[in-house]
Amino acid sequence: MSPTKSRERKPQPVPALTKPRKQRLPSLADRVLPNGLRVVAVRRASVPLVHLRLRVPNAIRRDVDLAKTALLSRTIMLGTSGRSQGELAEALQRIGGGLRVDDGADGLAFVGESLRSGLGELLGLLAEVLTDAAFPKAAAEREAGRLNDHLRRALSQPGTVADEAWLQRRYGDHPYGRSLPTPDEVSEVSPRTLKALHKRRVVPSGSLLVLVGDLTPARAVDQVEKALSAWQGGPGASVSPVPEVPRLPLLLVDRPGAVQSNLRLGGRGPRRTDDWYAAGQLANGIYGGSFSSRLTQNIREDKGYTYSPHSSVRHLRGDSRLVTAAEVATEVTAPAMVEVLYELGRIVALPPSEEELDATVQYLTGTLALGTSTQAGLAETLADLLTDGKGVDWLQEYPARLAATIPEEVMEAAAKILAPANMVSVVVGDADVVEPGLALLTEVVRR
Repeated sequence: MSPTKSRERKPQPVPALTKPRKQRLPSLADRVLPNGLRVVAVRRASVPLVHLRLRVPNAIRRDVDLAKTALLSRTIMLGTSGRSQGELAEALQRIGGGLRVDDGADGLAFVGESLRSGLGELLGLLAEVLTDAAFPKAAAEREAGRLNDHLRRALSQPGTVADEAWLQRRYGDHPYGRSLPTPDEVSEVSPRTLKALHKRRVVPSGSLLVLVGDLTPARAVDQVEKALSAWQGGPGASVSPVPEVPRLPLLLVDRPGAVQSNLRLGGRGPRRTDDWYAAGQLANGIYGGSFSSRLTQNIREDKGYTYSPHSSVRHLRGDSRLVTAAEVATEVTAPAMVEVLYELGRIVALPPSEEELDATVQYLTGTLALGTSTQAGLAETLADLLTDGKGVDWLQEYPARLAATIPEEVMEAAAKILAPANMVSVVVGDADVVEPGLALLTEVVRR
């Protein structure tokens, strides 16, 4: 058989991105129950499941509150007066579901799901936990020990040290100034105080429950009202005013012998209630909020200083913050800081190109579409939006605002959130090695 010549194929051009499709708004029911709980039920019947998100605001005022709330979130599912922890787990398994509790700066978050047919029982189990958590002494003490072990490990990590140092530098004595208690603070919390804390802090007034799934919205809200009618309590928690971003020297936290430095620079972030929110998110996306950002191309692809630099926006009830994070080798700490400051200055002083803007609009629009494509993702997104005072129509408004933003608006928004002069800066590393280089760039104080 004679050999045949393979035909050479010309490379085909990559097809252009298509215009994003407008999101369809789901049908929903929105009601505030007599006990003060707001319930929003949304129909998304893609699979026969229902996803639940309950946000319970919990004002933290003192350091001891931080430890109490952290332990409360880890012990509230240890059983009720009618069921043990194992029996709760078995009941959830029977309905093809789950229920867990997380704590954060703004309070407790209950996350659950079940088969469509099990929604009533899921709500009943949630009601038990909300009104009748038992906090058995031996189990609570074991959980406190596990939390202490977790905290010792976490607080020994340089990234966590940098995060906590930045929070304290930015917020000072405000409750947002810490995210983790110390093991000693947790040890001071008596398990017998948890039940009283639960009754005082886990209240329906000001709380938000979101249901998304294969449900009839109005009927689902009726189910919630019936199941949670016994959940009562005092007024909901409020957040104390957040201080302005301080103008302080760079804080250098000494870790003798460290082979890398942890950089944190940040300040105010765009809030969803700002009329320039879309422009602010685009500014962050172009600067450092995506894998193709300027910061990544500069200090990862071009310089090789770090593997995964990024800037991210975190929304809280009382504030939004934007923080740049990078872990770099000790010997390039000052050069890496030079490049970060360069990129911050560039996004503030010069408008982005049309190509950069178009690509970032596509990225942010696609990220929102992917994030809300599942029942769980839509439930989480709606909980965030409703907490910020926005409605479901934001899902259509935001992509339209992204697409309508011009380069000059991005630069104006960047001046509000990315100006280097308005940044709180922290570096964790070997101070004797990195301080001389950093001191040539800015004023440095060592801790």
